[in-house]
Amino acid sequence: MPRILSAKPDSRLIPLPWSLPLTDWPTEHLVALPRGISRHVVRFIKVGNDVYAAKEVIEAAAVHEYRMLQELTREDTPVVEPLAVITGRRDDAGEPLMPVLITRHLDFSLPYRSLFSQGVRPDTVNRLLDAMVVLLARLHLIGFLWLDVSLSNILFRRDAGEFAAYLVDAETAEMHPSLTDGQRAHDLQIATTNLFGEFSDLEAGQLLDESLDPLALVETITSRYRDLWAELTGAEEFPGTELDRIESRVRRLNALGFDVAELDITTSPDGSQVTIQPKVVDAGHHTRRLLRLTGLDVEENQARRLLNDLDTFRFRTNQQHVDEALVAHQWLTQSFEPVTQAVPVHLRGKRDAAQIFHEVLDYRWYASQREHRDVPLLDAAWGYIHDVLEGLPDEEMDSRPLAEGARQLANPFDPSQGFMDDEGEMPEDPWEAAAEEEPEPTGVLDMAALRRRKV
Repeated sequence: MPRILSAKPDSRLIPLPWSLPLTDWPTEHLVALPRGISRHVVRFIKVGNDVYAAKEVIEAAAVHEYRMLQELTREDTPVVEPLAVITGRRDDAGEPLMPVLITRHLDFSLPYRSLFSQGVRPDTVNRLLDAMVVLLARLHLIGFLWLDVSLSNILFRRDAGEFAAYLVDAETAEMHPSLTDGQRAHDLQIATTNLFGEFSDLEAGQLLDESLDPLALVETITSRYRDLWAELTGAEEFPGTELDRIESRVRRLNALGFDVAELDITTSPDGSQVTIQPKVVDAGHHTRRLLRLTGLDVEENQARRLLNDLDTFRFRTNQQHVDEALVAHQWLTQSFEPVTQAVPVHLRGKRDAAQIFHEVLDYRWYASQREHRDVPLLDAAWGYIHDVLEGLPDEEMDSRPLAEGARQLANPFDPSQGFMDDEGEMPEDPWEAAAEEEPEPTGVLDMAALRRRKV
């Protein structure tokens, strides 16, 4: 019997065929889901009604990555959930087999190659890069040195009009009390090198829009990261007569999705100059507020959008002076839940509930503009389901081809084996093609715009 290292043991793992290499597992134990190309053998396995990711890797690396993922989970960082390490595996002849690291499959997530294979616009590429930059900054804030930053080691989930990025590989990572500027620069250099190669690969495969240049993209990542890091940690000096800039700095960080747990404020001896510098910054400002008010646990930009709709609901019902928690309960039962419950069960695998509500709000706004009236929310929900949702690909658990006419994998369980046919035009993602009138992305890392705002 193999040994199972786990903080939350799952007895359903025991009868699985651990005496076989993952490449030889029977297909009844496997699920064909989109995933990135890996240097290791990786398979998605069915365990009851759950889906786990299994990766064969040497024991030291498996245990180290398991510990790193555990630590990131405790820090409430976007990361796949570690479940177990299976060691002591032997085949029927008694020969040793590689250990297996088990993580939980991240629902509604996609690797970058799946997104690009479906066709993405340049604006969408920018939003993917923003998500990656925010993830890297969050990791660096807690002293996490990744040492293998790449799009291949990230999963993306739709987050209102943006994307949320999740770390899926911590095999080479290190955790420190804090990172030096040199360590952060080293991680950033690794990121630019790896991403240039990945973008060049996409370009060679005609999966990258012709208007996008791999070198310009990696330079964009570097500049956005440095701008974000300066906003999160940099010192700001101003005259003592402009104390309102302290609150403005906090509000700008809130707008980026971060809370300031500790702010260092110093003044000159004569009080003419004030210097402020965030000392402890925590991500998830809007997520925590929405969770406190409604119990909904969603992505940061989804939380921001839902909170905006909650504020609109409060204004429309003339409850500005009513306790916010009471209004939030009304909004949950009268707006959010009726919309999500209107979605037929067979369509709920296409988007998570918060993303559906966000897209219904977008649909309602365009329908109201088109019809010159205030379209009721439930009418917009039914219209969205019929006009948009039914035609979208299933992102929860989908083993179908990415799109009609798309290149077919030689082995649906192992993308690293390549495609059966490398020819053909890029297919379109209905989610992209249907957004002709989509407003310009908010640009979560547009620091100049944030500083110009009266916040």
